[in-house]
Amino acid sequence: MQQVIQNIRSGELKVQVIPEPLAGPGEVLIANLASTVSAGTEKYIRELAKKSLIGKARARPDQVRRVLQKIGQEGLMTTIRQVQAKLSEPMTMGYSSAGLVLAVGEGVDRYRPGDRVASNGPHAGVVAVPMNLCGRVPENVPFDHAAFAVIGSIGMQGVRLTRVSLGETVLVIGLGLIGLMAVQMLRAAGVNVIGTDLDEGRCHLAERFGAILARPNLSAGIVEDATDGVGADAVLIAAATSSNGPIELAAEAVRQKGRIVLIGVVGLDIPRKPMYLKEAEFVVSCSYGPGRYAPDYEQRGHDYPPGLVRWTEQRNIQAVLDLMGGGGIDIEPLITHRFPIDDATRAYDMIESGSEPFLGVVLNYPPVESRELKRTIELRSDVVKSDRVGIGVLGAGNFARMTMLPALQKSDAYDFTTICSAKGVSARSLGEQLGFTRVVTDESAVFEDSDVDAVFILTRHDQHARQVAAALRAGKHVFVEKPLAITTDELIDIDRAIDETGGKRMLLVGFNRRFSKAARLVRAHFEGVLAPMTVSFRFNAGAIPADAWIQHPKEGGGRIIGEACHAIDLAAYLIGSPPVRVYAESIGGPHAPEITEDQSFITCRHGDGSISNIAYLAGGDRAMPKERIEVLGGGRMAVIDDFRTVHLARGGKVRHEKVDGKGHADEVADFARALREGGEWPIAWDHLKAVSLASILAVRSMHEGVMLSLVDECDGADDTAGGAP
Repeated sequence: MQQVIQNIRSGELKVQVIPEPLAGPGEVLIANLASTVSAGTEKYIRELAKKSLIGKARARPDQVRRVLQKIGQEGLMTTIRQVQAKLSEPMTMGYSSAGLVLAVGEGVDRYRPGDRVASNGPHAGVVAVPMNLCGRVPENVPFDHAAFAVIGSIGMQGVRLTRVSLGETVLVIGLGLIGLMAVQMLRAAGVNVIGTDLDEGRCHLAERFGAILARPNLSAGIVEDATDGVGADAVLIAAATSSNGPIELAAEAVRQKGRIVLIGVVGLDIPRKPMYLKEAEFVVSCSYGPGRYAPDYEQRGHDYPPGLVRWTEQRNIQAVLDLMGGGGIDIEPLITHRFPIDDATRAYDMIESGSEPFLGVVLNYPPVESRELKRTIELRSDVVKSDRVGIGVLGAGNFARMTMLPALQKSDAYDFTTICSAKGVSARSLGEQLGFTRVVTDESAVFEDSDVDAVFILTRHDQHARQVAAALRAGKHVFVEKPLAITTDELIDIDRAIDETGGKRMLLVGFNRRFSKAARLVRAHFEGVLAPMTVSFRFNAGAIPADAWIQHPKEGGGRIIGEACHAIDLAAYLIGSPPVRVYAESIGGPHAPEITEDQSFITCRHGDGSISNIAYLAGGDRAMPKERIEVLGGGRMAVIDDFRTVHLARGGKVRHEKVDGKGHADEVADFARALREGGEWPIAWDHLKAVSLASILAVRSMHEGVMLSLVDECDGADDTAGGAP
């Protein structure tokens, strides 16, 4: 399929061939027939992309602050590499489209194949969109009209926030697409409308749609005259400008105790005197309405009951479509240009240059019946099978782009064969950059690929265990980024998969820290120590939002399972013995935050009598180092400071070593060596299983307030499964 892609680093915009996505859980798979260019938003993205690096920094000072903080934490060169990788990440364009449903994912019962729908899908031939971001298109509404529904829902939410009623008057400042659709919504609600815009033609169009008055450079005095000296009951600002003029006009034109609603982007120096004297309200509207940017609503499909939240973003989208179907909104006069999708770059060039007047710009797509759905795109045809390890990669997100794939590039042991991502865009970009043979959106294509010897699983946590088991059963070796599993049932299934394959397929979890130079120096320092050891690992993890996916128990498993597992594994490696018992407690009390698990202490008893303590703490300041490890035993001591320095003490003397990195390159090199030479796994299965189980049980221990034994808690899993080392 064809999709419009913007490269933020180079500034290039192109129509690219991308493999079609699949419908994931809660998603609707739609063959687009039309999509609308949001000229203001998309023009801003294009202008940002064309700026120099300094220009981009000036436009986004918030990102500059994050980069400076990252330099302090991870060093200059690492940060530069990550910034370059982030800038190279492709950006999809567009968010308002319409077409026919091809398929629905698990949990979707509102739509069926063949349904006519509008969605916030991008400019692409096929899109997979969460069901709460879709609306049903009435039979009498053409697709190129329905493609305006999501853009219109922004105006709809703004109109609702004005709280005006029949017979009242609203001043609409800015008569672009959203402003003109808002004019029609207000008129359909029996509200008088006054409009203003710099473009006289748009003012005439507003009057055509029922505005009692619309003209350029309209003053507050004219609004007062038109309302018998009362002023506007509400002002809806739909303009896009850096000027403070719209805010100043709104403050002068609104009546006493009236309301100003901002849905555009304007200067925000709010004049105090008129707002104070009138006791006027000022509200900033959030996009499509309640539910916007809420993961539970948008991504997980949890709707709000109409009795509690009458108008959600989905219901706003549907209300716009219903108004179109009933004649309350006329889209045809708004459409000034139509372009086929393969000529989309010309549409953007026209918008950017302003070479001709435009308003509504629609991209059209070929009829569904004439398309061939392809979920595999071949990037190279000159591939010769070598003795290197052919790899298939699942996942092309930030971690894959910035950390793991660069680490794999440093090794000459791997052939980059197949890369898969759910939507295909990021996989296509990385596939081209790194020389992969093909890009796919169906993970089964990776498992079935005869050129793939090992699968690298770099997806979200809730997918890991299922994909590990599937890859093993497909006869592939597996590298999976941590965590291995987020439930004991998942861990048991992996254990069975290893048993079924007789342990002949190697599994490695991305516990990279044990492969670092720092860890190996410390391990060697304690060589020969027979006495039990103590390990203390302190994470200064930094806070992340409670609604982040990693905090969700079913998606990310929480930060203990998702990241503190690194510390449990490193302690097991340094001690040389896996954990056998775990106890954990987190903060609490009336002033505790919503999430407390990421401010906790975890104590593990290891099989040889050693103990380790992991302090996973999100309540600190990221300006301080992130990780510190202290190891004591047998009259010796070692300290690792943020994997930059190692201090080794023995016999009254301290040796200091500088190190660099947390072992990502070393772990993939060791994995390749083990695959080529055979023999023992880089990490024995009983260690992998014990560390993963200890992480899961640490969370349970916090909830139950008891110490838990690993032996008692994994019934059904055979420690000697498949003879794996």
